Amino acid sequence: MAIQDLLKDKNEQIDYGSICKKYSWILEENHCCVLSPDSDGLLCGLFMSMFRGWKIVGFYDGKVSVVNKAYLKSNPIFLDIEIFRKEIRSMGHHMLLVNKRHKPAEWSNFDNCIQPNNFRNYDGKTNFRLKYPLATIHMLISIVAWKHKNIKIPESAIPALFFTDGVFNVLFSYPENVLNWLSYLRIHEDWNPLKPIFENDKYSVFTLMKEMDNFFRKRDSISVRRERGDRLRISNKDGSPANIENIQNKNCYINTDAKKRIIDFIKILSELTTWEYKLDNWNCWENMKFSQFKKGDFKGDKKTITIQTFKEFIKKNPLSWAMTSGNNIEYTLESPDKLLK
Repeated sequence: MAIQDLLKDKNEQIDYGSICKKYSWILEENHCCVLSPDSDGLLCGLFMSMFRGWKIVGFYDGKVSVVNKAYLKSNPIFLDIEIFRKEIRSMGHHMLLVNKRHKPAEWSNFDNCIQPNNFRNYDGKTNFRLKYPLATIHMLISIVAWKHKNIKIPESAIPALFFTDGVFNVLFSYPENVLNWLSYLRIHEDWNPLKPIFENDKYSVFTLMKEMDNFFRKRDSISVRRERGDRLRISNKDGSPANIENIQNKNCYINTDAKKRIIDFIKILSELTTWEYKLDNWNCWENMKFSQFKKGDFKGDKKTITIQTFKEFIKKNPLSWAMTSGNNIEYTLESPDKLLK
């Protein structure tokens, strides 16, 4: 079926008033947060530090977490990753549900999670091609700006906001779906600071290519072998820790070189967006508690995605997961360690 046919009845728009009422914590000041350690998570941290005074206290990548010990009891909010726990507040944008007609009873575990695909009741079975195509930062900006309409974003932020999560690729690969989601997020309304980002008449395709090229050059200038400059690697493929020192003594800190690289990248993002890197709000480099989890996927388990296998999977009480394709789910189990314990 053509994507235009799949989209023909998808004309709803987000109700920011209801979201801000139900998830009022996203608008509050001075919360602590844990980020995904990539450009999307870092942008979310910069934005919330700048406009809501949030403190960044750790990172989580689905295999390990590092959280500042002083903030373990602060009920930190997880940005750019959905946490399948009622008591934990989170925000992400992955495809999570397999079949909307067979929603697990435990689905209420996401009651405290801001999630665009869940808002539209999208599932992998019928809506995978229509899944949210942008990054967490784009929805986050729109929610906060709906309440605080004085937020402005300069044109210089376009490369950073188009780079994250490969949005610049998605714009031209899946324009129908992107346009539908831009309408859903009400980005065309004058109050939304993303309007001049996505509806910028000054940026020709050629100009955008040059700006993206400049961004890649800045990113590459701080990259090293096997580590791109736009992400903090805190684990290896096998789940073992990376760039985390002093684990045995349980008073961990981020490797000095890795810390410098990622701060250099944060400063690149800060310069482009004009969101200040407030050093006092980034308490995520030392005095950290390291936790390790079990990472797996359906393909590795030699399982196909069905209603039954998904129900069995949910019974395992996963910590987080993402439907990465129509036939695979990558997941995290809270073992051997516990999150925030």
